Amino acid sequence: MLTLSSIGEQIAARRKTLGLSQAALAKQAKVGHSTLDALENGRLGELGLSKIVRLLSALGVELHIQESAGRRPTLEELMEEDRDDQSLDRRR
Repeated sequence: MLTLSSIGEQIAARRKTLGLSQAALAKQAKVGHSTLDALENGRLGELGLSKIVRLLSALGVELHIQESAGRRPTLEELMEEDRDDQSLDRRR
């Protein structure tokens, strides 16, 4: 699952790749420097989609939405997997 913290990490990496300072990116995307700093360092609890889109656009990247790859396993499935793993360990 994509989190705001992971988005911040990716924004920071792309910004650095492009050789932009936080101040330059913040100005170009019309967001506060302190907001960008908090986003990149995982200290931001929430950020509006329009600000994220402006940051991504300024970096030349896009956000795509797609169906998740799968569902979370049930407790029974996890327990069965654990039993299988333990069974494999005994065979060695």
